[in-house]
Amino acid sequence: QVQLVESGGGLVQAGGSLRLSCAASGRTFSSYALGWFRQAPGKEREFVAAIRSGGSTYYADSMKGRFAISRDNAKNTVYLQMNSLNPEDTAVYYCAARKVGTTFENGSWGQGTQVTVSS
Repeated sequence: QVQLVESGGGLVQAGGSLRLSCAASGRTFSSYALGWFRQAPGKEREFVAAIRSGGSTYYADSMKGRFAISRDNAKNTVYLQMNSLNPEDTAVYYCAARKVGTTFENGSWGQGTQVTVSS
């Protein structure tokens, strides 16, 4: 398992942008699929975006066109670029990693970073 540490959260005005980072430990980072999830107060955790080891990306419908996930295997880091933020994007954002053939739920998780979007 890898260990994950998120950073880059904060307070931003509606319409603004943030870039989240998630640094991972471990020498096999490049073989993991990586994902971003979020949980807003009083709501269940939801999928945001994922990127496979080969680089293919997937997004929740509501994030398409606004968010972009990327990875830098040389830096053991996955990023989430978030644009056109709105107050509904306020949540704790978590990164997760999974091995091939497993699920994110059974993978490694970071402790989360708070994103707050003011109106």
